Amino acid sequence: MLRHFDIPLGAAAVAATALLVSGCSGSSPSQTAHPSINFGPQASTTPGLVGQGTAAAPAATAATPSSTAAPGAPQSGNAVFIVNFKFDPATLTVPVGTTVTWTNQDEEPHTVVAKDGSFHSPGLDTHATYSFTFNNPGTYDYGCSIHPFMTGTVVVTK
Repeated sequence: MLRHFDIPLGAAAVAATALLVSGCSGSSPSQTAHPSINFGPQASTTPGLVGQGTAAAPAATAATPSSTAAPGAPQSGNAVFIVNFKFDPATLTVPVGTTVTWTNQDEEPHTVVAKDGSFHSPGLDTHATYSFTFNNPGTYDYGCSIHPFMTGTVVVTK
């Protein structure tokens, strides 16, 4: 039994492992997620979170990403959230003339780029937004140019 510092060998190994793991975290995407609380449709604010918004942020019809729809099911509204390296919802259906706003909620920068070249955002840092108005019906596939595995679709109806 090693007693050089009066620390059992097992405890020293655990401490060294924790130190090594924490030092390696810079090479993978951040998994930090911002908590969201939904108190139902009657609630207009989140208790205890006063002052969390900014005056420059545009209002969106959806307050937070929704997990109530079936995975991959088209959703309506005009907001897409970038969360955990995914667009949420992955498929959004809107009528012609709708302005869709993407909000980056990840710690890493992302872009919103149409595959047909019809729209292209700059790099979006955390909490940054990008908006585009869809004036023509059709299906618009898009992705993140920084992370090509991130894809989404906006379906524009008449």
